[in-house]
Amino acid sequence: MDKLLLRQRVLERLAADLLRAEQAAREAHASATHEENIAENKYDTLGLEAAYLATGQARRAQAIRQAIANWRNFHPRSYHSSEGIGLGALVRLEGHDGKQQLLLLGPDGGSMKLPCGAEFVQVISCETPWGKALQGKCEGDEVSIQIAQHRQSLEVLAVN
Repeated sequence: MDKLLLRQRVLERLAADLLRAEQAAREAHASATHEENIAENKYDTLGLEAAYLATGQARRAQAIRQAIANWRNFHPRSYHSSEGIGLGALVRLEGHDGKQQLLLLGPDGGSMKLPCGAEFVQVISCETPWGKALQGKCEGDEVSIQIAQHRQSLEVLAVN
């Protein structure tokens, strides 16, 4: 599986998310400043609510811009068993039930699931619980995390 292709797909998805967030921010700003939303009394908060929404959408767009910058500067490197799993690793995991999953450890802001052939790759940050648990592990190691009151354990089958 080509990690550079996965990186490009993440960037494409983030670019599409940015367009949507910017459009939503523009629409919320237009609503906040529209003459019909001028407060007629102290209980009329539609314009204020639209302004809060516009601010939130603008912050979301800025967060996506930062994620795009992080992913543009990200250059996945090859896995070396002496270093263990780290940023840029593509990891195949298997649960006790035999179900397998693929994870790509990337920089912040790119959490998403991407189709890749007949399967999907879950892109996660190294700062997520799974990302933290995987760091330094090698093929054959067992990784487990506590989610609410359930402990989930998976075996590292392969790392690229």
